[in-house]
Amino acid sequence: MGTSYSPHLLALLFILMAETAVAQQVAHIGRIAPIDRIIAVVNEEVITQKELDEMLGHTIRQLQTRGVQPPAHDVLEKQLLERFIINRLQLQIAKETGLVVSDNDLDDTLRRIAKENKMSLPELYAALERDGVNFNKFRDEIRNELILMRLKEREVDNRITVTEGEVDNFLHSQETSGAGVNEYRLAHILVQVPERAEPAQIEVRYRRAEAALAKLKSGAEFAQVAAEFSDSADAMKGGVLDWRPSTQLPTKFAEVLASMQPGGLTPVIQSPNGFYIFKLLERRGQQAATVIITQTQARHILVKTNELTSMADARRRVLDLKERLDHGASFQELAKLHSEDASAASGGSLGWISPSDTVPEFEHAMNALQPGQVSEPVQSPFGWHLIQVIERRTQDVSSDRQRKTARQTIHARKADTAFQEWLQRLRDRAYVEYRLEER
Repeated sequence: MGTSYSPHLLALLFILMAETAVAQQVAHIGRIAPIDRIIAVVNEEVITQKELDEMLGHTIRQLQTRGVQPPAHDVLEKQLLERFIINRLQLQIAKETGLVVSDNDLDDTLRRIAKENKMSLPELYAALERDGVNFNKFRDEIRNELILMRLKEREVDNRITVTEGEVDNFLHSQETSGAGVNEYRLAHILVQVPERAEPAQIEVRYRRAEAALAKLKSGAEFAQVAAEFSDSADAMKGGVLDWRPSTQLPTKFAEVLASMQPGGLTPVIQSPNGFYIFKLLERRGQQAATVIITQTQARHILVKTNELTSMADARRRVLDLKERLDHGASFQELAKLHSEDASAASGGSLGWISPSDTVPEFEHAMNALQPGQVSEPVQSPFGWHLIQVIERRTQDVSSDRQRKTARQTIHARKADTAFQEWLQRLRDRAYVEYRLEER
């Protein structure tokens, strides 16, 4: 491939190029390609052999690129079909509940993908065409990714609450037990257990987890065993997790990992949603530090873009407001009347803003202003802004950051568990008819 792409874009390109690879493989099997057939019914929709073959081709390419021997064809096929079903169920829920991604939002995302790859949008189109990727299909894949992300936010993330008492208890436990001084990079295998499973079903799933552990102990690669046994969404990527502090892990997991050395395997560990096996890849210490930052007190006026308001229209409205401000109008009053976010009621006040609290476009423009100054129109993923800086200060935010980090850690821990449970409920309540064995 002659063009350099970001890792995120490369993953999508593998998916979209897989269809071509599979079609070429089929052409070598015989002169007449087999007729496509239904291999599963998911509620009122179907999954076809062609769709599964596309995903199969993509996954094999991914595994081979990383030097991982794929599992047996029939094993991998069944694993991928389950993932296909889970994704299809999520998209069905999104459609039934009216969750959509507008063309404007999709175009904004595509522009950001192009920017990440140091291209303009037309250059991205041309690069995809050179690599044999259908751009309309690429757009559909990106739209579906955004829908799944928003669905998770709506159904799980936004419903997670973290109380001040939980934060207090979390920080107290760190102080008294020394927890949180280690961070881990892990690979994991999850064997899920259905909701309200009978003891016999739980035993079957436990034996499956033990079989995975036995294979690992016999010397098999973790990535290969994850691809064969794991029910986690990241199974085909080796089950590798980013660095996580021990405090972000359930207590049971953290206790087992605390005494392990890199390269070690945990036993099978039971959790509410199934059985886990971890491999400790790396560990490092985590040090608390004094944090002195510059904070900015600012307010803004936001005009959002949507199906009814284009980028050009939003910019024109903001330019009109800027002209009124230049002629002496009150920023606070205009914000109350025209700003399209929750800060409007308080005259656009955003309070004290710390570094990275806002999107880069907003932060860069805000940092260039002196107290009292009003920016020119600023574009961000949310629309067009006018920003006014009121004052700046330096602040020791060690305690605030500690509490914020604790809150994020508790939220992430709850959300991880809640999302797996939500997916399991979604799967258990769906009508799924398998036809994969009907050869």
